[in-house]
Formats: sequence, C-alpha cells, structure tokens
Amino acid sequence: MSDEQEKRYSNGEVTVVWKPKQCMHSGICFAGLGKVFNPKRRPWVDLSQATTEQIVAQVQECPSGALSLAAKDDAPGAEVAAERVVEVMPNGPLMVYGNVTVKRADGTVTEHHKVTAFCRCGGSGNKPFCDGSHRKNGFTG
Repeated sequence: MSDEQEKRYSNGEVTVVWKPKQCMHSGICFAGLGKVFNPKRRPWVDLSQATTEQIVAQVQECPSGALSLAAKDDAPGAEVAAERVVEVMPNGPLMVYGNVTVKRADGTVTEHHKVTAFCRCGGSGNKPFCDGSHRKNGFTG
C-alpha cells in the first residue's frame, strides 16, 4: 500500500476505508446514505446508522474509489478487488475500475483499489487524479 493517509470505520461486520486525497467530493455517498456519510459531523462516517448491506451497496457507488471495503482480514491495503475496466465519463474523469498501480514522473508509486478517477480536464489540483474541477471549469468531452 502507498503511504497515503486513510481512515477506517468498522461496525464489526464490514470495514469502510476512506482515502481523503483520492476523494473527488461527488457527494454520492451523502446523497445516497446521509445517515452514515455526513460531512457536517465528526467523525463524518457512522456505520451504526444503516445495515451492512446498505453500507456495502453505497460504498460500491463511490465514483473515485476514495471509499472502499476492506477485505475480511481487515489488513491495511487489503481492499476488495474488482475486474479492471476503463470508462470515459461524459464531461468528466476517466474511471478505472479494479486494482491499478500509478507510477508518477518523480518515481512515486501508489496502489489504488476498486475505482480510480483520472483527470481529463487538466484542471485538477491533485493530478493525475480527478478532484471534481471539471464541474467548475466547464470541461466537455
């Protein structure tokens, strides 16, 4: 796993992993399950507010992969794997589903699991990853 900061939340049945630097702040988690994912509350994730099935379904909707599910052994970096698929989002990022390794020009290597959103608009402050800037800068493509 990379040295990227992550936070873990568990209800004893499932562990949700949140990687803040990977988050593109789409709001899908909050819109879909606001009792669990509430950015106005600290901590902002409270897994006691929904069933494990509801939590798993909502985490799987995360477009950036900032939210993921830890494998049953709950070991850091042991997120649930997915088949690798690439999807071009209309007027948005390039989504890569599955485990990927990103090697930057400076030699830094990071591992990403589940979903990774790559910037296509050129405006991200977290290149090569999407930070949602395409919605503000009028990117079409």
